[in-house]
Amino acid sequence: MSDGAEPLAARLSGIFKSYGAVPANRGASLDVAAGEIHALVGENGAGKSTLMRMLAGLFPPDAGRIEVNGRDVTGWSTADAIRAGVSMVHQHFMLIPTLTVAENVILGREPMRGLSLDMAKALIEVRTVAEESGFRVNVHERVRDLSVGEAQRVEILKALFRGARILILDEPTAVLSPPEVQELWRVLRSLRESGGTIVLITHKLDEVMAVSDHVTVMRHGETVATMLTTETTPAAIARAMVGRDVDLVMVSSARRAPPLPSRPSRAVPAAEGASRRRPTATASLTPLLVQSLTVKGPRRERRVTDVSLSIAPGEILGIAGVEGNGQTELVEAIAGLRAVASGRIALGDRDITTLDVRRRAALGLAHIPEDRQRRGLVLDYSLADNLILGRQASFAHRPAGRLDRRRILANARDCLARFDIRPADPALPARALSGGNQQKVIIAREMGGDFSVLLASQPTRGVDVGAVEFIHAQLRAARDAGKAILLVSAELAEILALADRVAVMYRGRIVGLMPRDEASVETIGPLMTGAQDAAAVPA
Repeated sequence: MSDGAEPLAARLSGIFKSYGAVPANRGASLDVAAGEIHALVGENGAGKSTLMRMLAGLFPPDAGRIEVNGRDVTGWSTADAIRAGVSMVHQHFMLIPTLTVAENVILGREPMRGLSLDMAKALIEVRTVAEESGFRVNVHERVRDLSVGEAQRVEILKALFRGARILILDEPTAVLSPPEVQELWRVLRSLRESGGTIVLITHKLDEVMAVSDHVTVMRHGETVATMLTTETTPAAIARAMVGRDVDLVMVSSARRAPPLPSRPSRAVPAAEGASRRRPTATASLTPLLVQSLTVKGPRRERRVTDVSLSIAPGEILGIAGVEGNGQTELVEAIAGLRAVASGRIALGDRDITTLDVRRRAALGLAHIPEDRQRRGLVLDYSLADNLILGRQASFAHRPAGRLDRRRILANARDCLARFDIRPADPALPARALSGGNQQKVIIAREMGGDFSVLLASQPTRGVDVGAVEFIHAQLRAARDAGKAILLVSAELAEILALADRVAVMYRGRIVGLMPRDEASVETIGPLMTGAQDAAAVPA
């Protein structure tokens, strides 16, 4: 909001947008002053991303007016927006997997030498932007081989390479480590100081307070409040977002987040550090046992090296680490999505190292994947069908084997209500939902069934504070019911608030393992970046 002084970089007035019968924006408005960082917050499905996609030219509003620098641009195209210096970094990536990092970044703005692409110049320019932005990327690597966090950095680099002056960031820190977040804030503040304007779509209220000048709150497609950040509090913002008071323990900073009351873990075999011993008879007490696991990447390089871990019934083991240090490959190997080069995985007293995903699930292994669209959902399937993926046999008529549509519909209605998934229409395709509601569909499916071990990889990525509170309650309840949970999160606050023990991964190895009461930003941070020798941390 300009407060009548600063010129407006963007103004959206009376915006309406619907998808069929589902309204996304209902008379929404937003004023963004030039040279400010403006946070846009709201529950999943509140209409934030839809509103910003119209500003970025992805589609026109049904009604309303959009202005950029005082000019009416309502209904303009993405190309128009980019030429005017408006660029959006989406929560779900808009990259071409088969191209390299450099090729993705320069796409649409290729430096030419005569009629030919000047790739040497392109590489220099991309490296320059990367260095200035503080992002470590291999410009020659193909996007399909990147971790989620690395791909997010490429998206941000692409926008900066295009010379964005109005930069819209949709959950940009969801896959960044604390040092990378601070580096991003440095970049954004520098852009603001040079006259740039940033709209930050986020669910992280500590980020809102740390970096924004104004914050606008949306609820049910409408704008409900705009405040000076210095004149409000996280509690007030959360209350405006969800219409009630919210327990903000889960969304406080990692430094302040206290551990939740935990149940004493039962005795488990000492898998860590005893990597090559065969399991003893007590192994059946351990829902998940990983021994000397090595996993290789697409070019046969090691992504996980000699990792051993165990999780007891009624325990959450949290894995912290900068994205791209083997967490993805570790979880996917345990889930059966990636081949194991060497080592052993046991579920209870059953060796599952060579079993497929379906048989692991039948033995009680549930999996919330880090990439909900690529690994967790079939976007063109209905919500009802997505809610039974992997469990179709349980919803089939016997002996004919045809799916029982009545039971599938009843299951969907129950899940949509229990997990507060919006819109609560079982027939809607999964792609029609916001990212946070898509996440809740996966959580409803994986945690709604019978499981003994849960692999929860980034379970609250891109969800609002109310949903974080709900998901954390589900994880605590599962732990208290005796389930074993492997929690992988880029959010240190989440790890420190939920885990009974904390492991740190760096370059494919577990370099530190400690009980929660010994874990803090000070002990974990240096291990995450390789700045501290693993031997200095008790395991």
